[in-house]
Amino acid sequence: MDFTLKPEVEDFRKRIRNFVETHVIPLEANPSSYDKGENITEDLLQVLRSKAKKEGLWALSMPHERGGQGLNTVGMASCYEEMARSIFGPVIFNAAAPDDGNMFVLNKIGNEAQKERWLQPIIDGKARSSIVMTEPHPGAGSDPAGMMQTSAIKDGDSWVVKGHKWFITGAEVAQHFILLARTSNDMRKGLTAFMFDRDQPGWEITRRIPIMGPEEHGGHCELKFHDLVISDQDRLLEIGDGLKVVQIRLGTARLTHCMRWLGMAKRALEIASEYISERHAFGQKLIERESVQMKLGHAAMAIHTGRLLVMNAAWKIDQGDFARKEISIAKVSVANTLHLAIDTAIQLCGARGYSKDTLLEWMYRYARQARLVDGASEIHEMVLARFFLNEGPDFWQWG
Repeated sequence: MDFTLKPEVEDFRKRIRNFVETHVIPLEANPSSYDKGENITEDLLQVLRSKAKKEGLWALSMPHERGGQGLNTVGMASCYEEMARSIFGPVIFNAAAPDDGNMFVLNKIGNEAQKERWLQPIIDGKARSSIVMTEPHPGAGSDPAGMMQTSAIKDGDSWVVKGHKWFITGAEVAQHFILLARTSNDMRKGLTAFMFDRDQPGWEITRRIPIMGPEEHGGHCELKFHDLVISDQDRLLEIGDGLKVVQIRLGTARLTHCMRWLGMAKRALEIASEYISERHAFGQKLIERESVQMKLGHAAMAIHTGRLLVMNAAWKIDQGDFARKEISIAKVSVANTLHLAIDTAIQLCGARGYSKDTLLEWMYRYARQARLVDGASEIHEMVLARFFLNEGPDFWQWG
């Protein structure tokens, strides 16, 4: 495995870093840059999105023929990390969740009519999207196959959906939705995935759920379905392939989360390093104290480890592997590293780190979700245990 970036990818990385440093990071200090969910305001977002498009930094993961830049997964890893040095960064380049994962799966499995109808507007930045899967108790969370309550009943050439979903990211601003619903009681093939549009009747957002941290645009919402009618032509893959659709989407989406989290973790250490390089106590700069150096070094080492894990998984994906084991390892490790890096940075900055004078408290609240989203850490550890029990010593094979 050679992780040396190709010249064209390195060029993208450098240009994104310069864009973020020049146009995005300066906005973070201005309170008027933030919307009610503590993300970038819509007017600023549209200005910067236009600029990113003009500079050829838009939708890096999508194919050239659809207006993207055609980067592979390794290329995405290096560039997404740079975008996420700013808390506003990823959404500016159309590389934020949930749109990023939704674009990936629609491009991978959609037929041409579905790509034109549902995918292209998301790539173009004309529509946002959401994936509708999680349900309140006793419905589906980490066990969608066994616990999914929302149903889709066939009625001629259409499906009629009834059910209840919650913690649906981005729903308040989404136009296009991927919906997972039960179409039979088969434990393996009982779920089917569909597309629906915001303007279709038969469903509603009942509330935007308050959360502890800053939010993606559109928040986290609770939805109810009252006989939503979906045409069979808006079904993704075959009847009963819902879990397959979700697995295809979540695999790469989990890894892109890790890419972005590493960028945020690096930025946290940058903020701390700047402070401890200037702050004096007991006759010397904080950076000169061994105890401070140990904390900084430990966090830097964890970030480097996380980058290698992400690159390893990205490389395997680019070789045609699903990389399920490698993605789970990266997801657990990088989620922990994000918290470690930000917590370390706050500790090194003292009271200032705990205040809103820096971005660290924003990052700290945001980071707590990392061990929950796209599969809780415990679920991934269970997956890894199964791999280990099945593979034995081959769990650690090279390549």
